[in-house]
Amino acid sequence: QVQLVESGGGLVQAGGSLRLSCAASGRTFGSYAMGWFRQAPGKEREFVAAISWSGGATYPSVKGRFTISRDNAKNTVYLRMNTLKPEDTAVYYCAAGDMDFDLFRGSAKYWGQGTQVTVSS
Repeated sequence: QVQLVESGGGLVQAGGSLRLSCAASGRTFGSYAMGWFRQAPGKEREFVAAISWSGGATYPSVKGRFTISRDNAKNTVYLRMNTLKPEDTAVYYCAAGDMDFDLFRGSAKYWGQGTQVTVSS
């Protein structure tokens, strides 16, 4: 069992930056691929990025602005978001899965509770 707790969300002006963190419990964190998803009001959940257990592969869907990374020693995965836009406003969820490709397809074993990101224009 893995528990995921997101933090780092908040209100930011357009053009600003945020770094989300996801702290995971359990000794098996390093064996899971990790990912970030988001869900805006009235919209379906959307894949944002995933990273393999080794950190060697990422799938940034928001290319050039978002970067996913992980620190297995700290059981933490990060999402660095730059040049934020109002359309990035959403609840951001951390997820863990067996493979990064599974996350890319929207399939995860564990989900966090989410952290709200609001970008004002």
